[in-house]
Amino acid sequence: MSNQPAPEIELLRTAYAAFNARDIDAAIALMTADVHWPRAFKGGFVRGPEEVRAYWTEQWSEIDSHVEPVAFHTEGDGQILVEVHQVVRDLGGTVLADEHVGHRFTLEQGLIQAMEVCSLSSSGLGA
Repeated sequence: MSNQPAPEIELLRTAYAAFNARDIDAAIALMTADVHWPRAFKGGFVRGPEEVRAYWTEQWSEIDSHVEPVAFHTEGDGQILVEVHQVVRDLGGTVLADEHVGHRFTLEQGLIQAMEVCSLSSSGLGA
């Protein structure tokens, strides 16, 4: 196994860095035109980069979330499960959540096609 990360993992690291920097343009440039993204903070899903942009803009007007990828697990079906340390604060800085969650990505032609939030315990990872 080489020390060079797979291009897919580099793509996801770049996406997390863009999200944490609130650089929506850089993040959605890594997504397919029909990306399927969870509204984890509100419930349901959005589809397409402009809906992702609107959701994130709304989310960041209400909470301050930081997601740091901890580990990447390539799954047999072409998906990648990312173990994420997620800290969510209200706009005053009070911590609302500090937890490890799973983000399962589906990639297509080098871009993010879908993401879902999942429990690490049900995936066999985590504590």
